[in-house]
Amino acid sequence: MSMKALLNLLIVVLLFSSFRVQANPKVLTLDQCIDSALTYNRNIRQQELSRSSREIAYQQARADLLPNLNASAGQSFMFGRSLIADNTYRDVNSSQSSFGIGTNITLFDGLRMKNTIDARRAELMAAKADLEKIQEDIRLNVTVAYLQVLLLKENSQTAVSQMELTRQKVEQQTALVKAGKLPEGELYELNAQLAKEELNLTRVDTQLKLALLDLAQIIELSDFQNLDVEMPAEMAETELKLLSADEVYRSALLSRPELKAADYRLQGSMKNVEIARSAYYPTLSFGAQMSTGYYRLNGVTNNPFNDQLKENLSTNLGFSLQIPIFNRFSTRNQVANSKLAVENSKLEIENTRIQLRKTIEQAYQNAVAAQSRLLSAQRSEQASKEAYRYAEQKYEAGRASVYELYSAKANLTQAISELSQSKYEYILRINVLELLQ
Repeated sequence: MSMKALLNLLIVVLLFSSFRVQANPKVLTLDQCIDSALTYNRNIRQQELSRSSREIAYQQARADLLPNLNASAGQSFMFGRSLIADNTYRDVNSSQSSFGIGTNITLFDGLRMKNTIDARRAELMAAKADLEKIQEDIRLNVTVAYLQVLLLKENSQTAVSQMELTRQKVEQQTALVKAGKLPEGELYELNAQLAKEELNLTRVDTQLKLALLDLAQIIELSDFQNLDVEMPAEMAETELKLLSADEVYRSALLSRPELKAADYRLQGSMKNVEIARSAYYPTLSFGAQMSTGYYRLNGVTNNPFNDQLKENLSTNLGFSLQIPIFNRFSTRNQVANSKLAVENSKLEIENTRIQLRKTIEQAYQNAVAAQSRLLSAQRSEQASKEAYRYAEQKYEAGRASVYELYSAKANLTQAISELSQSKYEYILRINVLELLQ
């Protein structure tokens, strides 16, 4: 082997090993990448905080049904005239300690609290559905990035195999040139072709590293240098099934989180109307208080502290009724605004369904086009293989020039690249349809 051929082989090995020969490469499956993204994605964590806030609001709405309980204590000092035990005033300084405990519960408020609980629950369910929607988007983004890495890995392997074929031709032609059986000019053409393929491999490897970096950033992985992926078994092309748009849409109407969120928001808006209407009704509440105190007059003998607490003990039970009469049309306007919110929520549901239908139909047409492109790419790849084999035979027999040979090889390389792109695009389109269900 000549020094030039050996140098070319060394370049191939270095380029090939620049990202493949790594210390302990970490191979992640698609499920592992999705799990990592769902665990560390900041948007998901923010939505989880929002859901937790809605959970607290819902629990508080339920707790509002319970009675409250409050205790009080006070200490006052009076200088000058003071009220004494016989209910007369004297010019003497005094002090007073007071203690009390009370409770209050709402018996009827026009079902305001009950409707508030229902509204807060609907908002909580909408927040959960929003979280599911973000998770679905993350799954799709990770799947796209993952498949892009797989595509570029296959393109890189194709580039390496094509460059290896050219390198072998260079070795063969070098021997023939040294033997005087071929002109040296053809060897120059082969070396130029090898240099082009080396450049193409460098370009593909750079794209692969960038794709790995993009995937690592999506799944919140800091070290992408040792990251590698593999084709999921469930994504094997033979197992893929093209679903119809109507089938996907019918399934999506029952399960898509954005539709659930819109429906829950409509429920919350309708409950807000009832909450606003509750202000038309009277409010009935029940309360109970218990209080006592200790009085001390300077310069006189005072009853003991414990005795005064018993003597001054009093209990109060009572009902309170508040009847709304006129509140400057505030309730009427709040009800009107709540009804407008209901109509807006209905429009949101309609818009969400229309947008979902449009997205599914577009995804279906893209899948159909990807399937047709894949079938065409498969036929093109088979035909290009035969054309290259025939051109190689003619070249070996001296009936074709090196230009014809590498024209056929360029066509084959292009056909293989298009086949890889078509395969992964079809896998992606099928997975998009499945995720839209």
